[in-house]
Amino acid sequence: MFFDRVFITHLCHLPDVFYCLGSSRIWNETWLSGFFYKPCNYELFVKQSLNMEMAIVMARDGGMDWIIHLDTDELLYPGGAAEYSVRRLLAEVPRDVDMVIFPNYESSVEHDNIKDPFSEVSMFKRNYDHLPKDTYFGMYKEATRGNPNYFLTYGNGKSAARIQDHLRPNGAHRWHNYAKSPNEIKLEEAAVLHYTYTKFSDLTSRRDRCGCKPTKEDVKRCFMLDFDRAAFIIASTASEEEMLRWYNERVVWTDKQLNLKLLRKGVLTRIYTPMTIVQSLRESGVFTSAITAGQPAVNAKLSPKETNAQSQNVTAPGNMTRVVRSTDSKASGRKILQAVDLAFSDTNVTAVPPLSPPSLDEHRHHSE
Repeated sequence: MFFDRVFITHLCHLPDVFYCLGSSRIWNETWLSGFFYKPCNYELFVKQSLNMEMAIVMARDGGMDWIIHLDTDELLYPGGAAEYSVRRLLAEVPRDVDMVIFPNYESSVEHDNIKDPFSEVSMFKRNYDHLPKDTYFGMYKEATRGNPNYFLTYGNGKSAARIQDHLRPNGAHRWHNYAKSPNEIKLEEAAVLHYTYTKFSDLTSRRDRCGCKPTKEDVKRCFMLDFDRAAFIIASTASEEEMLRWYNERVVWTDKQLNLKLLRKGVLTRIYTPMTIVQSLRESGVFTSAITAGQPAVNAKLSPKETNAQSQNVTAPGNMTRVVRSTDSKASGRKILQAVDLAFSDTNVTAVPPLSPPSLDEHRHHSE
């Protein structure tokens, strides 16, 4: 979990979101357009993609070799790497590989009063890609525990891309290249640890960020995954006591015998190293020092003066893809992102959304 440098992009939020659109190439393309002008998770997905587009420019300007998009509820677990180092892990990737896929593991909380997931959660459900298929499908029902899918949320991992010409995001989970079809590999031990719904308050916080109606039909236009839809309906219609009961039944792993069985089968696994590292960093004050040291730079980049200037340089929302003037740095960014005449066409490549892992029904269908 050690990086040379970490860039945290938090760029495309109102009022400067119109500037982001004005300087964005992907806003004018069709591969992401199916997610435009939709609420909740779809809106977040677009913002993530816009941030990834700008982060490519920042990473290139900073002399970075690789780029990866992680959410605030995720950690990168470099299993199998020497010195537990992401840098060492990526340094061993063959030069002809453009993209490295980290399958995700999903947190499996054991009580309903988690306060600090990164330093309290040690049990995770392993990804389909890291399990024998007979084990995955053989234990599917017990591992799913009545939920819509094997994982509560997504199961298609995250990817790191080598910084190179014509790189672009392909949704929050993958990268693509305007000039070629990227050569990708999937890691056999390393993973992204996804701490999803680890706190009971996650139910209400997600509800409070979305204004959709709590009906089976309306949640489909707001959330991409089945569990998110069900959680939103419960959080919007049930009492706190009913929510807590639902949370314990669906999210919390209280059956110790089942846990032990799935641990022995390899479906569940214990990972303690991230917990130990995070606890040590908190106790040593490294997190506080890093935030304090980085805040002036963040403030400088996102100062009200700059934000106001940016918002004044764009047209009205109805035609928000033109910028009236630009600085040298903005022109540099667009030069990297601008369209080029290429023989390779990626017009049929659409954004990769969060996807559920393979289901038992799909397995049966393919087996027939």
